[in-house]
Parts: sequence; C-alpha cells; structure tokens
Amino acid sequence: MKKILIGFVAVFIAMTAFDMVVHGILLSEAYKDTASIWRPDMESKMWIYSVISLIGAFFFSFIFSKGYEGKGIAEGARYGLYIGIWMSVGMAYGTYGMIAIPYSMAMQWFLYGVIGYVIYGVILALIFGKKEETKAAG
Repeated sequence: MKKILIGFVAVFIAMTAFDMVVHGILLSEAYKDTASIWRPDMESKMWIYSVISLIGAFFFSFIFSKGYEGKGIAEGARYGLYIGIWMSVGMAYGTYGMIAIPYSMAMQWFLYGVIGYVIYGVILALIFGKKEETKAAG
C-alpha cells in the first residue's frame, strides 16, 4: 500500500507539471488562436482538472500495482503506453468530434497525452522497483 500511495503522489505531481508545460507553454498559442470556441468562464473551472488528475493518478497507480511483475522500466513504459493510448484517443478525438478545434490540436493532445502516460508509467516502475529473479531449486 505504501508504494501505491507514493506512486499516486508522484504521478499526481508529474501530471500537474506535465500539464503546465503542455497546456501552459507548448499549446498556449493554439489556445489563444481558438479563444472564441472555449467557455468564457473556463479559468474558473480549472479546479475540476485537479480533481480529475487526483482520481486518475490514484487509479493509474492502483491498477499498475495489481499487475506489476517487477520487470523494470520497460514494463512501466508499456503500461503507460497502453493506458495513454486508451485515455488520450477518446479525450483528443472525442473533443475534436464535438468542438470545432483544429485537427492539429487534437493530434497534439493525443501525442502529448501518450507521452505523459509513458512518463507516469516509468515513474511507477522506478518507485515499485525491479523484482529480483528467483532461482529454481535444483
């Protein structure tokens, strides 16, 4: 349970930092260029994303703990890739299908989302550590 909680906190912090870089810096011009399609009160609703990140970070860590085989960083990256594709495709392209955002924004959301989840998976793999192989009794 201790590793789940440490992983949860680490992933939440990483999600928050990564989102600030992606949305606050890398995509800031794209958001300015599409200002007319966003809610006028969007800034006042940003706390919702913190709640979503808290819940997401917990379940990302919890699910990882249930299947972790202790094979190292590659296992965490693979887990992050699978979850990243699953979560990002719906968010990016579902939004593209409902709101008049440019396709380039949807694609960037998808790609940055996948990259983020791969990073979070690697963080969890580092926290959970690599299990030592046991030798078969002979």
